[in-house]
Order: sequence, then structure tokens, then C-alpha cells
Amino acid sequence: MDLTLISESAEETQNIGRIIGEGLSSGDVVALTGELGSGKTCITRGIARGIGVPEEYRITSPTFTLINEYPGRTTLYHLDIYRLSGSQDLKDMGYEEYFYGDGITVIEWADKIKDILPEDDERLNISLKYIDENKREIKISGRTDEIERISVITHVQSSTVQG
Repeated sequence: MDLTLISESAEETQNIGRIIGEGLSSGDVVALTGELGSGKTCITRGIARGIGVPEEYRITSPTFTLINEYPGRTTLYHLDIYRLSGSQDLKDMGYEEYFYGDGITVIEWADKIKDILPEDDERLNISLKYIDENKREIKISGRTDEIERISVITHVQSSTVQG
């Protein structure tokens, strides 16, 4: 099952991330893909809020540090592997601790390491596409149970806003 959402603003993208984060639990992996500026860090900010990372933590892309950790109801591991050449670099860092540990792992540029990611039905895939300055297309695939939950909530909120 795939779900496609259109976000009209950064705030809406972050809200979609919050909805996603509220349904995640320890051991979950979220694989983000999309071009530069498509909203990967913005949706991660929302995911962080959804898992209870306090507002005083500024969620930024760990492009130079590779991994940021944030406390919430479970630890959020935020990886940005833009600068890595591939999965071997992550293997050398002991990625299993993050992918199969107690926290929730969100990976920006996940397409660079698809050969070591958990299976599609064991992770949530989110592809973001830049449409214009404010608008983004967000395609979610992978774990069917989570996609169904997100679909119901986003549909209800859209109906409430429009109705």
C-alpha cells in the first residue's frame, strides 16, 4: 500500500511528520529520500515532535556529524548519509546498533544504503518531491499498518479543515 500526500507548507510537512512520529515505536526505521530542499529535515522535525522530543531541541540535519540523537519517549537517531559513499561506510560505524536497537531511526538519503536497510515491510519509506517553493509531494510506502493509520488521520484532518 502506498499513500501520497500533498503538503502546501513547511508547517504542514512538519505536521505530517508529527502524525508519523506518534505511531512509531522502538526499533522502527524510517527511510527518507528526495532531492536537496525537498523537506527531509522538515519531516524529521515533525517526527521528532511526534515521539516526544522536547521543543528546546533544535532538529537539524546531521550532514557533518552523520548522527544526531534526541531524547523522547524513545531515543531518536537521525542519520544523514549524504556525505557517505555507500553502505560500507555505515557498516564500519556499526549501523546495526541504530537500525536494530531500542530507538527510532530516521535516515536521510536512505537510497544510498538501500542494500543494508531492513526489508520494505519492516520499515517506513518516505519519498519527498519538491513541487514549488512551498508545496511538496510526500509518498509513503512500506509498513501497511502504519500507512493505514496515517491515511485515516490525515484524511480526517483534511476533512475537518475543509469542512
